[in-house]
Amino acid sequence: MRRLFFFLVIGGLGLATLLSLGTWRLKRLAWKDDLMQTIETRIAAAPVAVPQSPTEQQDRYRAVTAEGELGAEDLHVFWVTKDAETGYRVISALIMGDGRRLLLDRGFIPAADKNILRWSGAVAVTGNLLWPDEGDWTTPPPEVDTNILYARDIAYMANRLGTEPVLIVARSISPETPVTPQGVTTAGIPNNHLQYAITWFSLAFIWAAMTASFLWRSNAKPKG
Repeated sequence: MRRLFFFLVIGGLGLATLLSLGTWRLKRLAWKDDLMQTIETRIAAAPVAVPQSPTEQQDRYRAVTAEGELGAEDLHVFWVTKDAETGYRVISALIMGDGRRLLLDRGFIPAADKNILRWSGAVAVTGNLLWPDEGDWTTPPPEVDTNILYARDIAYMANRLGTEPVLIVARSISPETPVTPQGVTTAGIPNNHLQYAITWFSLAFIWAAMTASFLWRSNAKPKG
């Protein structure tokens, strides 16, 4: 009897733990859905002038508009598009009329176009502020000689181009250039909480079934 009680307690605790994990994931799913909606609303909002001192916490994804001159120097960030095309994101300095120098992600070029001389001059830009969360300890360092980066490291790019550590990712640039803008979207933001919740609830069901089966078989054994 004590043995059955022990396994009943263990089974109940295990079931409670798995159900609580599944419930927690559902709460995280609701939180992530709200966050994604907020981000999408901010991305699609009417653009405003770039704030004087933007911060990641307050201004990430903010829709902005700016005018200025494109710097002559580019940085190239290795990139693979959703269609599996390899190439580079072109990062330039945007020199505004008031003297501010900001980073501008102009968009994507195919790998074959890396060394083609690109037009620089006056442009009007609409896009979004972004603080990319890219790269980790496995990311290769920038290749200075070949001008290839493997992540949009704002601090590094700002130091190279002499700008503020503020990045505008272009949604549109006028006049148009051979660089294809790659506007900010929520497509790359992971949201796997539903799958995790299903996994935990499935494990809870299996655990409950196994516990019930074990208790039934133990209780059904003939005495003596």
